[in-house]
Amino acid sequence: MKLKAFFALYVILLAGCVPAKKYEDMKLRAESAEKNQQTMLEKLKNIENQLAEREDEFNRLKTDIKALKHDTMVTGRSLRKMTSQYDKINRLNDELIDKIRQLENSNKAESVKLVSELERSREDLQRKEDALRALENSLNTQKSELGALNKELEKREQRVKELESILAEQKAASERLKEKIAQALLGFRDKGLQVEQRDGKIYVSMQAKLLFPSGSTNIDSEGKKALEELALVLKDQEDISIMVEGHTDTDKIRGGNLKDNWDLSVLRATSVVRILIAKGVDATRVTPAGRGEFVPVDPAKSSDAKAKNRRIEVVITPDLNSVFELLD
Repeated sequence: MKLKAFFALYVILLAGCVPAKKYEDMKLRAESAEKNQQTMLEKLKNIENQLAEREDEFNRLKTDIKALKHDTMVTGRSLRKMTSQYDKINRLNDELIDKIRQLENSNKAESVKLVSELERSREDLQRKEDALRALENSLNTQKSELGALNKELEKREQRVKELESILAEQKAASERLKEKIAQALLGFRDKGLQVEQRDGKIYVSMQAKLLFPSGSTNIDSEGKKALEELALVLKDQEDISIMVEGHTDTDKIRGGNLKDNWDLSVLRATSVVRILIAKGVDATRVTPAGRGEFVPVDPAKSSDAKAKNRRIEVVITPDLNSVFELLD
């Protein structure tokens, strides 16, 4: 809502000097950039959450495989035990048959008893054989499940490795770009310029004193030189998007054509964007934005804190399309 209010005031203020269509386009681009930036942050957070979920699932699969291997080992031992019992029963059966043959001419009652014992032995043998077949079937099923789990685990390991590889490549590319920018702007380090990397993005922060006279939106020669050096590095980078943010202190605007700090921050960001584009940076990848006084680096009210808060931040975001494609 603050951003919409700012653009409404901005259009009213400058409608007399600049065609309305131009400012309407600038407003739409800034709103789109803000939405795109939020979308990218949400997608990046989703990627990190999904990667964590895949790692958890990967660990659960390992645990399941370990348990299945243990069950298979126990089943194997049971199978060997049943096989041994089966052999013993066969030997007992043979012995009983021999006894029946020996007692064929003995008492009929004794023969009936022996036949009954033989029948019980055979029934017991049948039960053992059934149990043995059931164990064999269970073992085969567990082997099949183990094979399927191993294949699924291999697939998930491959996807995790691909994600880690892409993220590592992008991190390394961002680090190289950061170092390249830092080297290009090395001569401005002691003049209020800082290059750092955080949250997967590169931030080039330039204090206002390096770029603008007090209360002005026109970039001086020293600031223009620094921006031209930065443009030489960025113009050949195709897989990035660039957000140029203007920041002010809390002091109120007095006099002049500027209504408030929103006006000042937006116009300063736009001045920076024009120099970058003039030096070859693709205009479709650059968006100016005014943050006014509402994102300070130092909330204190001292003059040093205010000087730090008056700044331009060039936020360079890498392209994450390859990561999204892999997740899809």
